[in-house]
Amino acid sequence: MTITIKDVAKKANVSIATVSRILNNKPGYTKETEEKVLQVIQELGYHPNGIARGLISKRTHTIGVLVPQISSMLMSKFIQGIEQAAHEYGSSVIVCHTESKGEKTQKYLQLLQEKQVDGIVFTSEVFTQDHYQIIKDTNKPVVLLSTESYDFPIPHVKVNDRHAAYSATEYLIEKGHRKIGMVSGSRSDIIAGQPRIDGFIMAMNTYQLPVKDEWIVPIGFNFEEGVKGFSQLIDQFPDMTAVVAASDEVALGVLSAAYNRNISVPKQLSVIGYDNLRIAEMSTPALTTVSQPAVEMGKKAAELVFQMLETNVPVKSYIFPHKIVERQSVKALS
Repeated sequence: MTITIKDVAKKANVSIATVSRILNNKPGYTKETEEKVLQVIQELGYHPNGIARGLISKRTHTIGVLVPQISSMLMSKFIQGIEQAAHEYGSSVIVCHTESKGEKTQKYLQLLQEKQVDGIVFTSEVFTQDHYQIIKDTNKPVVLLSTESYDFPIPHVKVNDRHAAYSATEYLIEKGHRKIGMVSGSRSDIIAGQPRIDGFIMAMNTYQLPVKDEWIVPIGFNFEEGVKGFSQLIDQFPDMTAVVAASDEVALGVLSAAYNRNISVPKQLSVIGYDNLRIAEMSTPALTTVSQPAVEMGKKAAELVFQMLETNVPVKSYIFPHKIVERQSVKALS
């Protein structure tokens, strides 16, 4: 049998309106009445209806999160941080897997509008005019995570991808490497693909080192693409001594492909990754990588959504610092 607010009011001998005010922390009752109602609620095991409460507060206490790849280890860390913040704010999270497909992303944005979520965290995709129009019509707070928009006034939370890739390349150069290749995301990816390539090239140019187009394989960010990308790169650049991988998953693909070719890491080839996922510690050798604090970034993005909800004031974008985490996959050359 479902216990209703009417049952609580009847047993406590108060009006339904009084119970509602107590549940929603509204004034208009005595301390004694509050204690009596709360006691009855406990005795009956009453759980307020979230939808009904949302109609009163104009909030559903849910936020939507759009992710391009649900199986990505980086996305899981972002979601972990988002859920931490949502829990602290008494809310829950709806995760939508877009597969980086424009039509699917638009459908999910419309679905979240129908679900009347309080706000949205939009992750790792190019933010388009179509996306902006849907969100503008909903008048809900939105924060971009690990992506950004120069065209629309949407706050973002991310690291500086160009600078981070520069740091990774510079680290290898400072270790004595001069023949450095890269397995990266696609050049058409203006969020993390091309910016990381730009950072790599900038570092090589800064140190007046040669860099050729065939020394960069722009292919993607997952393990399989790392395997394929390294196989192509080593054929095009057989005397390279180090590789910048655009993600830790790519770096593990590089390690696997190198092992299959009897190339010893780091004795014959040094590898640096990007993200500092847990798998970076588990690989053999353990992976030196660029760390971006993904859990903290996810938490900050959600916090900005709740901040906009509570204050109705625009928030500033947030750039997290990156750092090099040294392990065993990079060898210093004499």
